[in-house]
Amino acid sequence: MNSVNVFLALIVGLVLAPAASGLIAGVDRRITARLQSRLGPPILQPFYDVFKLFGKERLLSNYWLAFCSFVYLVAAATATVLFFFQSDLLLIFFVQAVGSVFLVVGALTVPSPYSQVGAHRELLQILTYEPLLVLVIVGIYMVTGSFKVSAIYELNTPLLFHLPLMFLVLGYALTIKLRKSPFDISASHHAHQEIVRGVYTEYVGPYLGIIEVAHWFEIALVLGLVSLFWSTSVIGIILLLMITYFVEILVDNSTSRMTWKWMLGSAWAVGLSFSVINLVWLHYR
Repeated sequence: MNSVNVFLALIVGLVLAPAASGLIAGVDRRITARLQSRLGPPILQPFYDVFKLFGKERLLSNYWLAFCSFVYLVAAATATVLFFFQSDLLLIFFVQAVGSVFLVVGALTVPSPYSQVGAHRELLQILTYEPLLVLVIVGIYMVTGSFKVSAIYELNTPLLFHLPLMFLVLGYALTIKLRKSPFDISASHHAHQEIVRGVYTEYVGPYLGIIEVAHWFEIALVLGLVSLFWSTSVIGIILLLMITYFVEILVDNSTSRMTWKWMLGSAWAVGLSFSVINLVWLHYR
């Protein structure tokens, strides 16, 4: 990449992507409210919330919380920028995984029962969706012969035609990653569970604001992964992203939170089965 493309990728990855994700979060809230026969907050409400959090007093149980929130943000931002650099999918995967682990580490440093339970549940979610993401990346490698994002954009046909079952596996994994029902067992953005905010409980004020911004980067990265399955057309990418995210919202609002055992069993049973079938089909076609 030349210097101009590098600069553009940095601007898109560090500024435009999280800003767009904040708007998407606002649309998510509004659609969720309408599905529940409510008016809902303004679309810009996520930005108002973050600005308010940054204006609050800095209160910490310990300094590990501050350190871990910054690492979580840096890892999420780095993974997003690497995606726009069309870098290696395995590298992107490991960078975002490091951020997720530090989010859990921060929660575990506080002897709060809500934080401890939320952190352990978050670890279970990571152990559930990470293997599925690895299988999706393996499937992409079998199609393109490379782990590079740039190799996917060189395909003449959409990746979805080669990996239809893998796309379903990706959707399953990303529902867990975004903590949407029925997999919002570690933390809930809708506050309808029994452990308050779970893994987020002890992150307060500006540090919770940092977590929210990091979540916007994660949304951008998630949607970026989805877009790879129809990378041959801009219109196709937009339609696929809109349909996929709307389905996520519908699932979030039409299901109740399940137990971690059900999440682990169903995700691995469905994910591993679909992955094996799709990989075998790719190998013998």
